[in-house]
Amino acid sequence: MKYLLGFDVGSSSVKASLVDAETGRCVGSAFCPETEAPIKALQAGWAEQAPDDWWSYLKQALSQALAAAHATADEVQAIGISYQMHGLVCVGRDMKPLRDAIIWCDSRAVPFGERAFRALGEEACLGHLLNSPGNFTASKLAWVKENEPQLFERIHKMMLPGDYIALRMTGECQTTVSGLSEGMLWDFRERRPAQFLLDYFGFPADVLPEVVPTFGIQSRLTASAAAELGLRPGTPVCYRAGDQPNNALSLNVLSPGEVAATAGTSGVVYGVLGEVNYDPQSRVNTFAHVNHTDEATRLGVLLCINGTGILNAWMRRNVASDLSYAQMNELAASVPVGSEGVSIVPFGNGAERMLGNRETGASVHGLNFNLHSRAHLLRAAQEGIVFSFCYGMEIMRGMGMDITRIHAGHANMFLSPIFRQTLASASGATIALYDTDGAVGAARGAGIGCGIYSNADEAFASLHCQAIIEPETDRSEEYQAAYARWKERVENP
Repeated sequence: MKYLLGFDVGSSSVKASLVDAETGRCVGSAFCPETEAPIKALQAGWAEQAPDDWWSYLKQALSQALAAAHATADEVQAIGISYQMHGLVCVGRDMKPLRDAIIWCDSRAVPFGERAFRALGEEACLGHLLNSPGNFTASKLAWVKENEPQLFERIHKMMLPGDYIALRMTGECQTTVSGLSEGMLWDFRERRPAQFLLDYFGFPADVLPEVVPTFGIQSRLTASAAAELGLRPGTPVCYRAGDQPNNALSLNVLSPGEVAATAGTSGVVYGVLGEVNYDPQSRVNTFAHVNHTDEATRLGVLLCINGTGILNAWMRRNVASDLSYAQMNELAASVPVGSEGVSIVPFGNGAERMLGNRETGASVHGLNFNLHSRAHLLRAAQEGIVFSFCYGMEIMRGMGMDITRIHAGHANMFLSPIFRQTLASASGATIALYDTDGAVGAARGAGIGCGIYSNADEAFASLHCQAIIEPETDRSEEYQAAYARWKERVENP
């Protein structure tokens, strides 16, 4: 047998999956820890994790996945890595972490990114980086430089979380163009690392790892790492990508106009753009997609909404604690489209980038005590989440993206018939649901990278579409009226 191994290194857990290279079927998977991995918050707004904890979780998940698949070390042909984006890992010359990783949801670097944006100017940042430096990896390193100068002087390489995992496997400090772009360290105009930003922050150029292709034999397992993992020495690492680009790959979203969406605690819409472009207000982020090259522009436009599935979970805890999510969906379905005038703005989980980093809070509008029940609130909550997606997609369409089809995993909010039908009908886009995840996508990416699959069509030939949801065109006016009322509440609070 020939197996492909994929890892998804998240902030909550690490998942390992083994995919049969011939059939494309996942034959074994596991995640660790079973409860959410801890996040250290030494001060308000901080979020750190120990990189070596990721490695420990990875080893445990891999051991369980290999056992579930009854796979041997010789049968694993290639390794792919997906990882939580925007984190910062600093290693010394001994290749060991100098401090805990500053992860994606840590906000301490915001002032550093804002100062850089003002000092360097809009044209330089948006024209070259396609984004404001914001709270991304480069700004996190700037925080370390100013607040931990002695530690900064000891930094040999700065890395993303997935780069560090690959380092533990292979002993090689490497990254990708896609990875550098997510850290605001890639210059799209010059097609090289962003020297002007390195100069502004005072970073030495050699602090960046070697740049390798996203797909391809990047490096190989060392004997010591292979012994730790129970794998064969020399097994190639052939793919790595941040979690959102990798999620898009997992759903076979690679061509301009295609869109991937997720709706867990937060929500993400990730669309592929075939030309270099950006939102002048920086309400969405633009990165190099996994298949971006100098010859073929493929950019991933990322819309992240903090207040999505967390609202539905809040509703269950506080409004419908006696119901399951399935029962909540049934009760919400008893209410007409538009919730008979109730609108809920879901932005109660912090500042929203697509609103210009405003923190509006969540709110309920149009409630009539003589008419409305909790059924109306449950439906209005799901509609509010959908409408936040639609609001963001308007920005993406303004950048030239033609959104006609949304690919999504059959999980989280996409398990709700109301949510997916409302999204299809309000956005006018067909939704295709698939049974896949990030670790399986990383395994397929490794198959492309090592040459087992000649192209993405071959790698995803076995990807099964579980359901297609078409817009209810005969009820378009109802959906649009509800969306317009919600949008008025957001723009004129």
